[in-house]
Amino acid sequence: MGNPLDSSSYVRLMDKRLREVSENRYAELPKMRDTFFNVVNSDSAWEEFYSIGALPDIPEFTGKLTYLGISPGYHVKIEPKEFAGGVQSERKLHDDKKYPVLDNIARNLGESCDRVQEKSAVRLFTNSNSVAFDFMANEEGVSLCSSSHTTKSGTSTTTGFDNSGTSALSKTSVAATRIAMRQFRNDISERIEAGTKLALVVPTNLLDTAREITETPKGLDTVEGNINPLYNALQVIEYPRLDDTDSNNWWMVDFDKIKEAFVWLSRIMPEFKNVVDFETFTMKHSAYMRFAWGWKEWRTIYGQFVS
Repeated sequence: MGNPLDSSSYVRLMDKRLREVSENRYAELPKMRDTFFNVVNSDSAWEEFYSIGALPDIPEFTGKLTYLGISPGYHVKIEPKEFAGGVQSERKLHDDKKYPVLDNIARNLGESCDRVQEKSAVRLFTNSNSVAFDFMANEEGVSLCSSSHTTKSGTSTTTGFDNSGTSALSKTSVAATRIAMRQFRNDISERIEAGTKLALVVPTNLLDTAREITETPKGLDTVEGNINPLYNALQVIEYPRLDDTDSNNWWMVDFDKIKEAFVWLSRIMPEFKNVVDFETFTMKHSAYMRFAWGWKEWRTIYGQFVS
């Protein structure tokens, strides 16, 4: 539990001789959750999602109608969690301090709320090879990026059902990943359109490499001036918070469909309260919020986990 902000801890704020007193304020990292998630307001304790499979090919007619079946998809449940925190400050400290600091604790709490949500959002990627889900239960039971995806239709999953690898970022691995995504298959193992607006999601450590691969017009490794097929073929998205977990892993996403697959539930937007304790005159500031995120579909992403 944090100690209250009091005069004894901030005795220097009572001294008018200081040339300057500043708060510890730095620019926060860019907000990224709106880039990848469909942010929706929720009024329920949890939200559930379900899917229905595709219809198989119509067979040749041989004199009697053949009836086709449709397999169910997988059930997903996403449940928001509660987050709350507060700051206590002594009335006397605010009365006696000589500098304009600690005047907007609610603003600081707001920045903390944003930061908590952003640090959770990045786990869509950094935790994408784990089944330790933060907010969701998934009937399929495998990670978002996995080589073990399944289907209820009973068709073969040998090809087009893997979206996880271990290749370091390079021209060759990007080209191979792009081909792999374009060969994804639906629940009855039929080829699907992966989309033409693919993007590389990389930590800052890999940004220069990603740009070299996608922004160099000519070939990267020959003197003949051969074309670079990846030139302007993919968008590059720098995600600085990825470096905090691993600076070598990278992802490719289908930007046309990503918000159909990834959902952010805003159950309770950050709420801020300020009260004064009747007995002690201590000023109390609090923040409360509820949110969750999860995914309904894996065919919009491919993860490369290098380390």
